[in-house]
Amino acid sequence: MTKATRPKKTAIASSPQDPSIAVPVPDSVEPDSDHIDIRIDKNGIWRYCGSPIHRKELVCLFASALTRDERGLFWLVTPTERVRIEVEDAPFLAVELFSAGAGREQVLSLRTNVDEIVTIDSAHPLEVITDPHTEQPSPYVRLRDGIDARLTRPVYYEVVARGIEEKIGGEQFYGIWSAGQFFPLGRLNDES
Repeated sequence: MTKATRPKKTAIASSPQDPSIAVPVPDSVEPDSDHIDIRIDKNGIWRYCGSPIHRKELVCLFASALTRDERGLFWLVTPTERVRIEVEDAPFLAVELFSAGAGREQVLSLRTNVDEIVTIDSAHPLEVITDPHTEQPSPYVRLRDGIDARLTRPVYYEVVARGIEEKIGGEQFYGIWSAGQFFPLGRLNDES
């Protein structure tokens, strides 16, 4: 009887907690293999086999192992394996805003639904994507390597309330300053 062996491991990712630590992942995993029935819905709810995962500690543990590859696929990566999961929109939600200062001097930080705190800055930019059909804005902040958090509506409204008008390249924008950088929320129409 032959004993099944696991694929050879190669370090290709870094630990979210300490980027200097390489996380070993399978060397040659096919895009559709090693899939597990975990899905993060558009409301940031983690589901296993369709049922919500209610234990926040477990969700936070999974969140710490979440990575995204260059094809846009999401993976849970541990020292022994890598499994693909489905994400409807962004894997996390920004649920609370913290601010210090005002105007061009302000610094804005966000807390996610898994208690990760990130400052909006050049490494963690805020981007608003407008749906071309509904013209509804969807604001996102980059957390790490291709992984974003979508701002909840109340948090987005708080961010908008802290915004100002700025002229960029001859065009008028409404946006926010954070950590010395301007982040446009939208272009202002010239009504002249």
